[in-house]
Amino acid sequence: MTEAAANSTGQQAPGAPRKRGFFGRIALFLRQVVDELRKVVTPTREELVKLTGIVLAFVIFMIALVSLLDLVFGWGASFVFGDGGA
Repeated sequence: MTEAAANSTGQQAPGAPRKRGFFGRIALFLRQVVDELRKVVTPTREELVKLTGIVLAFVIFMIALVSLLDLVFGWGASFVFGDGGA
């Protein structure tokens, strides 16, 4: 409790949030989790298929980009440092 929230007798001010115990904080957390889960909107099948396709296309693009960069840097390292063959 902050100094501003307490009055001169040590009592809590009327507008101040009340201090909760351990189990009170757990109960508050669980209530807030349930409230947030009620806000979740399940996508339709069409949205799910479309978004899954977008994610897969992005992953394939990133795999191709990283593979290409690996190939280019491998060639560069081979050019700079040699193939290691004598």
